[in-house]
Amino acid sequence: MEATAAQTHHRQTLAPTAWTRPLQVVTAVCSAVFTVGTALQNFVIVNEPMLQHTMQLAGATPEAAAAGAPGFLTGFRIVGCLFIVGNALGMLALRGWNWVFWLALVVNIGQAAGVVMIPREVFTASLDIYGVPGILPSVVTDGGALLLALALIVSCARFRTPWAQ
Repeated sequence: MEATAAQTHHRQTLAPTAWTRPLQVVTAVCSAVFTVGTALQNFVIVNEPMLQHTMQLAGATPEAAAAGAPGFLTGFRIVGCLFIVGNALGMLALRGWNWVFWLALVVNIGQAAGVVMIPREVFTASLDIYGVPGILPSVVTDGGALLLALALIVSCARFRTPWAQ
């Protein structure tokens, strides 16, 4: 399919701004950090005993918690793996591809939702079992994802294109 003259002109007029490369670098670095943080949360911090403790803090009986934790852990890890892959792909931001911008935005909005969606019992259980290091991966990934998503949204609103072009 041939591009129209207006489409060709629009593509030719896009040029990097002073914000393009810094936004790509920040996205790539954050994506690397969030990949590691999500993997730590997914495979080190959250395990069956931690989930059983979380469920008991939320009011489940020890028996119900023991029965429910394995299935919940499987679902949790599947979702976590999707975020790990999404964050890893975000490291491609340095290539400047538009699809990476949109993927990074969606992944970070989803991960930022953890700021409000994770029940407080999860943080309490993490603190009880691991101390402050137990909440760091979640605080860094979810809080950082919120900040990165806001930066991507603001740049897109300001420049009307991905990557502040």
